[in-house]
Amino acid sequence: MGKFITIGERIHCISPAIRAAMESKDPEPILKRAKEQLDAGAVYLDVNIGPAEKTGEDLMKWAVTLLQEHFDNVPLCLDTANKKAIAAGISVYNRAKGKPIVNSADAGDRISYLALAAENDAICISLCSKSGVPADNDERMAYCQEMLEYGTERGMEPEDLWFDPLCLVIKGMQDKQAEMLEFVRQLSDMGFNSVCGLSNVSNGMPKTVRPIMDSVMLAMAMQCGLTSAIVNPCDLRIMETVKSADIILNKTLYADSYLEL
Repeated sequence: MGKFITIGERIHCISPAIRAAMESKDPEPILKRAKEQLDAGAVYLDVNIGPAEKTGEDLMKWAVTLLQEHFDNVPLCLDTANKKAIAAGISVYNRAKGKPIVNSADAGDRISYLALAAENDAICISLCSKSGVPADNDERMAYCQEMLEYGTERGMEPEDLWFDPLCLVIKGMQDKQAEMLEFVRQLSDMGFNSVCGLSNVSNGMPKTVRPIMDSVMLAMAMQCGLTSAIVNPCDLRIMETVKSADIILNKTLYADSYLEL
């Protein structure tokens, strides 16, 4: 993979405004949130509709169509525990700007999400976990291999499994951070793509501290070979870090105006 892939996290039903917009199918709050993230430099947009057990299929179709029609077929990450809703979203998805991402599978109860991705030629975020937090990197690698075999047996290309080593909360799990970064390096050395939910690391920290901690973790993970992350692209410090690290890692060409590009 070349330049770092940012996945904008802000179209999420946990937000009261977005939840209300999804319930009433009001496009304006969703389009506003999408535009803010794309203007800030997001590559993919994550669309999290929550469990959506009753209305998920129709809602995901609506959201996918709405976003892609308004933003030139922006590539999307489809995020819900409703597997049928992900399939419904893929059925109306335009691939002109990139494959859909299925968010997410693991080596346990959610492994069938890999089958869904394989059936639909989609990318799949693959959590290196089976139930709970893996004990160590050996366990992470075992789950990674399980999912790799499961996906490739069903016709997936290895590069379409984006492995998530699980970013852990620093408050209470500080001693696990270096191990997680080492696993990112192992994935990179094996030629695999990787992804993380960046904001997990600073969960519970003061609002003034979180952007600092997130951006430093991101820079260190990119140095270890991380290829993508689910982030808040409206956090200027995060996007400046991504752009600067891409230059230092020789992923993009330096120009004095690089922060404006």
